[in-house]
Amino acid sequence: MTVYTGNAAVDSADNRGWLLGHFMPSDDVRHSEDVEIKWGLHPAGEGRAQWVTGEHRTALLFLISGRFRLEFPDQTVELSRQGDYVVWGKNVDHSWYAEEDSVVVTVRWPSVPGYAVP
Repeated sequence: MTVYTGNAAVDSADNRGWLLGHFMPSDDVRHSEDVEIKWGLHPAGEGRAQWVTGEHRTALLFLISGRFRLEFPDQTVELSRQGDYVVWGKNVDHSWYAEEDSVVVTVRWPSVPGYAVP
């Protein structure tokens, strides 16, 4: 199939928010070894259970709604206006926290099989 339509909130439920990447079936147009895309729905007060360390990908996170904080070793970035975004590179440790109910879109590249942070 070369065309897929869906709903991000519904389709991402089975993959911890991820919509596109190496983890999709190989015959699915959403399968990619180049990029991963996530639709993140985070209630106020939710945060990562632990920091991500040793990341092997570059990432971009867009704020759709809410207020969302990203923490890096040397700085904290707060996204508060629709369209605010942050990009970080390989080997940048990070964590996050939803200050308000938030919707974010994360894009990571490349899509690395077998790499996941609990």
